[in-house]
Amino acid sequence: MHLTRFTDYGLRTLIYLALRPEALASIADIAEAYQISENHMVKVVHHLGQAGLIETIRGRNGGMRLARPAAGIGLGAVVRATEPVLALVECQAGEFCTIGGLCRLQGIMDEAHAAMLAVLDRYSLADLAGPGSRALHQRLGMASMEVTL
Repeated sequence: MHLTRFTDYGLRTLIYLALRPEALASIADIAEAYQISENHMVKVVHHLGQAGLIETIRGRNGGMRLARPAAGIGLGAVVRATEPVLALVECQAGEFCTIGGLCRLQGIMDEAHAAMLAVLDRYSLADLAGPGSRALHQRLGMASMEVTL
């Protein structure tokens, strides 16, 4: 199983914002903290905004923040919102596969996929960026502070 870089960047963006719930962040802030291209971050931030996970404020003093508290943003929901295709195998039920319709692989892979999402659904951004995240603040160049989510 492999998540796309887009999902990885989306999760990183949300973690960054969860670490600073009272402040607005810019694309440049996040790109610099993770050493990621600002061009990639623009696409990620746009998608996260469309998915309702972040809100953006335009203008000179604008930026972005989480659309709701970190505890209310499940990791499974983030993965579902950012992954274009969640199927682990692309069985075509006989259309392109010589054993399609006879093989149990698709069902087993669907079960594995559901299990992965069930685990992610048990966690929220608060689990990643909550109390005890001082080391994350330091690594990302933020003022060292504990966050209560």
